[in-house]
Amino acid sequence: MPDIMTLDVLKQAVAGQAAAFRCVTEYQPAGGPGDKVFPPTYEGGKYAVETRMIDGEAVSCVLLDSVPSQANRMELALLEAVRAGRINLPLIEARFDDDSLLKKFTVTSLEAPHRIADAIFRDSMFEENKQKVMFRKSEKGKILDTADLRNATGLFGLCPTALVFGVWDSTGPRGGLGAKFQRAIVSEIIGVHAQPGVKTSSRIDPLQVQLNAGPIYERFKKNHQNPNWTISIESAGATPVKVGKKKDGKPSEVNHSNIPPQITDGGFTICNAIQTTVLSLVAIRRLRFPLNGKIDPDARVDVSARTVLAALGLLAAVLAREEGTDLRSRCQLVPTQDFTWELLSDPGREPKKTKVDGQTAITLFKQAVTDAINMGLPWENMIPLSPHPDLIKLVSRSQELAAHSAEEEGV
Repeated sequence: MPDIMTLDVLKQAVAGQAAAFRCVTEYQPAGGPGDKVFPPTYEGGKYAVETRMIDGEAVSCVLLDSVPSQANRMELALLEAVRAGRINLPLIEARFDDDSLLKKFTVTSLEAPHRIADAIFRDSMFEENKQKVMFRKSEKGKILDTADLRNATGLFGLCPTALVFGVWDSTGPRGGLGAKFQRAIVSEIIGVHAQPGVKTSSRIDPLQVQLNAGPIYERFKKNHQNPNWTISIESAGATPVKVGKKKDGKPSEVNHSNIPPQITDGGFTICNAIQTTVLSLVAIRRLRFPLNGKIDPDARVDVSARTVLAALGLLAAVLAREEGTDLRSRCQLVPTQDFTWELLSDPGREPKKTKVDGQTAITLFKQAVTDAINMGLPWENMIPLSPHPDLIKLVSRSQELAAHSAEEEGV
């Protein structure tokens, strides 16, 4: 039986020579074995298909969820835990709540594509000494300018998730030489023995509009009293333009009339799906956390900070797994086995198995954070930013253009 994870076990793994924590979970489609799943598509509508070695056999596989996508899901699981009051985690938040915006929203460091190094925060302002300055010019923002493997203390207190999920400050003042930290946790989901399938599509029009009922023209003068199309050539203006990419004016171009049944490539049947998550303790052990401007770190402080990061990675992975695996339309998976973590510690020996559920992971994380704070490590609260007026204007214009485009298209 797997042991229950404790803080001592986690700390010993971090302080010792263990390589990683690993969780490998098998899934089946929610519709049962043999049900079709739809992977993500990439440029040109392509699926990520490749041959992998599984149990010594070359097997056709398809990517169901990529490493970046899995990281986003784990970060969002952490954000939900923060919003629910289950954990306290340093966050940077830019609030887009200006009255000029058609839609108001916030962006946190758990949502921004480049985390703390994202242009959203670079172009936002922070109130420092009762004066608003650009975030990257503030004392907190400057932390990222000098952060590296030998001194990750400030970044630990400001945005610890960047040390777990990775960050590259490529758009900061140092350009490509900016702070760069590798991912300490990677996860992906693949479909095994993947066989490509087909999908069908059709539309039965309740109005029974016939193809030769057209042609349909673009309305010359668009307004709120009429659709953007017309069957009247007089309403199409002096130079009538038929609707559609081919300008053939078919009723189907404005979503009226039947669409005959079609068959195209789409989806895969799989033997099973496998999710593999690895938290590298080696990557975490490369980080140093000197205190009070000292050059040399304290080994006990290093272990304490690294334990927090390991606990944070485990927490993110566990919470994301417990939220379920509904990846996209027609790609919901259900686990066929327990979520068991393995500690890869002793070379040549069977990995030590341990159980970590959501509540256990939260408790471990809180204990590790308390220990780190007692050691003198920084741990910020929410850091509120206000977008620069130019950024607000850019977003406002974009929203107006999007609304105008949707209005023109009749959305």
